[in-house]
Amino acid sequence: MRALFLLLPLVLSLLACDRQRAGEGADAEEMGMGDVTQMLWDMEQIKQLKARYFRALDTRDWEGWGQVFTEDARMEVSGEPVVVVEGRAEIVAFVRSRLSPGVSVHHGHMPEITIESAREATGIWAMFDYVQAEPESGPPIGLVGYGHYHETYQKGADDRWRIRSMRLSRLRVDPIPPVPAIPATP
Repeated sequence: MRALFLLLPLVLSLLACDRQRAGEGADAEEMGMGDVTQMLWDMEQIKQLKARYFRALDTRDWEGWGQVFTEDARMEVSGEPVVVVEGRAEIVAFVRSRLSPGVSVHHGHMPEITIESAREATGIWAMFDYVQAEPESGPPIGLVGYGHYHETYQKGADDRWRIRSMRLSRLRVDPIPPVPAIPATP
């Protein structure tokens, strides 16, 4: 019985892949097992990519964080005003300047990933973030945010998925006072 519960997510994913492909014009019955396996593998690689995004951002591993983006990536953050940054190096420099020094916790949940082709995909992630920062340039930041990441992904020549574009839209932002954080224990 336990093995059945372990296989249930895989079966549901296979059904979702069949429906996804069928919705794009392919007949679900025409898909081979290799196609389904590749689609599931790509979806898992994109989930791992997003996990690296969150971990590297919150641990301030700026070099590792930059590697999740394509060279020509585009980032858009909702708010007043809307912020648009283009280029991997520019994105890293911008976010680093806004979050350092500081503490953040980012979570992404419930991914809706669509494999558009062998090298392109889209995704929407429900998100939560907690940010306390006192950047050297600009006012202190203190917020708890809730919203969605809308992303496009591209598989490079090295067969690794990367974020090509990202739009962060927050549905709610609760301000918090930017106070010094208690140091975390390793």
